[in-house]
Amino acid sequence: MDPPATRADRPEVEGSTMIVVVGGTGRLGGRVVSDLVERGETVRVVARHAPVGGPGGGPGAFVAADVREPDTLEQALDGATVVVSAVHGMDPASGESPAVVDRDGNRNLISAARRAGARIVLVSVVGADRDHPMELFRMKSDAERFLRNGPMDWTVVRASAFAETWADVIRSTTNRKGVPKVFGRGQNPINFVTVDDVAAAVTRAAADPDLRGEVIEVGGPDNLTMEQFARLVTGQPAVGHIPRAALRVMGIALAPFRPGPARLIRTALVQDGVDLTFDPRGSRARHPWLPCTPVGAVLGSSPMPELQ
Repeated sequence: MDPPATRADRPEVEGSTMIVVVGGTGRLGGRVVSDLVERGETVRVVARHAPVGGPGGGPGAFVAADVREPDTLEQALDGATVVVSAVHGMDPASGESPAVVDRDGNRNLISAARRAGARIVLVSVVGADRDHPMELFRMKSDAERFLRNGPMDWTVVRASAFAETWADVIRSTTNRKGVPKVFGRGQNPINFVTVDDVAAAVTRAAADPDLRGEVIEVGGPDNLTMEQFARLVTGQPAVGHIPRAALRVMGIALAPFRPGPARLIRTALVQDGVDLTFDPRGSRARHPWLPCTPVGAVLGSSPMPELQ
């Protein structure tokens, strides 16, 4: 017997959409919420904690729920026609992990969204793969596979490294003289993307049902080493380094009592040596509406040249 049809299998009626953004108070999720509201969409914000200023502190109605606790999701997704997963387990202050949030949490959310009959937009990472040396990439890959093992009710938006997030990391390592420190050698090129560009892709995916079944990769025009990126962030020519050997020790020593920072250190150590470059031209050829903003334009420094 065929499974019963869900709302995701039926044509959408104009004006009937309810887009639920899970992780909607975070850096990316908050931007997606604002963009959707600006488009005139009906939006519900779902997160563990209310936005700054309380439930009415930002656009969209707020509902508290936690992807780690499946029982909290049914009410949060009630009436949803589209569910956006903008959650991640890499916040050093949260004590979470990609395994708990990006794999298990997304599985919980995908299952709940399908029970609600909603389309799903999953935010993933460029290069997600089950054999990747970074835990986040493996867990996002697992969530993607779980999503695809079901109806064609999904869109995946893969993003490269968030420029604003790593700019915060660089600023946190800057000494009183304004000299930043990078983790390891800092010579490995990495593609950086602005959060606004990722939000534009996620917003389009949420609002346009014709994009279901698509994997949309969004990155910036800049493949920069961490040394180059640090100079761009701080405007300082001098850059210090935290040696790789020290990072290995710190990643192990901090793990028992500060797992979030330890995970970030281990991630940075891997990031110092694996291929994290990306050429956005192929993705933009398939999706000409994708923006591609030089990170310097966002960080307040001279823009890097666009790819031709």
